Amino acid sequence: MTRVYKILLFIFLGVFTYACNNQSQLNLEKLTIGVVSYGEGSVSISNYERLQQYLARKTRSIVELEPTYNELRALEQIQRKNWSIVFAPPGLAALAIDRELYNPIFPLEKVSTLERSVIIARADSDITNLGDLSNQTIALGKRGSAAGYYLPLYDLYGLTLAKVIFASTPKQVLNLISEGKVASGALAEYEYERYQQDFPDTKFKILHKSRWIPAGVVLLSPNIEYNQQEQIKTIMIEAPADIIADAGYVPSFEVPDYQEFIKLVNKIKPLEEQVRQTPATLVIQQE
Repeated sequence: MTRVYKILLFIFLGVFTYACNNQSQLNLEKLTIGVVSYGEGSVSISNYERLQQYLARKTRSIVELEPTYNELRALEQIQRKNWSIVFAPPGLAALAIDRELYNPIFPLEKVSTLERSVIIARADSDITNLGDLSNQTIALGKRGSAAGYYLPLYDLYGLTLAKVIFASTPKQVLNLISEGKVASGALAEYEYERYQQDFPDTKFKILHKSRWIPAGVVLLSPNIEYNQQEQIKTIMIEAPADIIADAGYVPSFEVPDYQEFIKLVNKIKPLEEQVRQTPATLVIQQE
C-alpha cells in the first residue's frame, strides 16, 4: 500500500466518521419526555409543549410528551427505559440514578432545595406525636415519592401500624384524613400548604417534619449515547428563557448531590414488603 493511498484512505475514513457522528447528532429518531403531573394534565402538558417542539426542531427527532399521574407509573416507565428525558421529583430521581443509571443534568425549580415531608393529622385528633400512630391506619403516597413514601417510612421506623393506605395523589392523602378514614398521612410540605385550603371544614396539624429533601432533577436515559446526551444538554441550556421557565429547570445551577438521599432510600427498601401487610410492622427483619 503506497504512502499516498494510505493518506487518502485516512482522509476518507475521517470524513466518513465525521459524517456519521454528525448525522447521529442531528437525528436522534425519537425522544420521550416523562413528567409526573398529579392529575393536572392540562396545565402540566402546556408547560412542556414548547420545550417538546423546540427539542424536535433542534434534534430533528420525533419528540413525544408523556405525563403520568403518580410516581408508581413513572417508575415503571423509567425501569423499562421508555422515557428519554425525565422531569423527576426527588424520590424518582434517586431510584433512576442509583438503580437505572439515568444521568442527572439540571435541577428543577419547582421542587425547592428547602423541601421536606410532613406527617399530619386532624387538629381535633388525640394524636400528638409519631409514637401515637402505633396501631393506627395511615396514608402514604406511592412508591417513588420522596415526601409521601420514603421519608415518612424512614421516620416511622420501629412502629407497627394497623394498615397503610396508598393514596394516588397528595390531595387524596388530605381527603382520607379529612374523612376520618386514616388517622394520619404524609405528603410534601408545599403540597400540604397548597391543598389544605381545599378542605375548609377540616383543620389539620403537623405531627412531624422530615429532614430536607434534595431538589428534583432533569434526567437523561442511559440508552442515549454519550455524545447525544451532551447535545441534548447543550440544546436545553441554549433554549429561550421563557421555554426554560415554563419547563421549570435551572441550567445555571449545579445538580444536587443525591448520594445521602440514595442511601436513605436503600435503607427503606427492606421495609417495602412489610408496609403492604396488615398490620404493617416497620422493622427490618433479621435473617
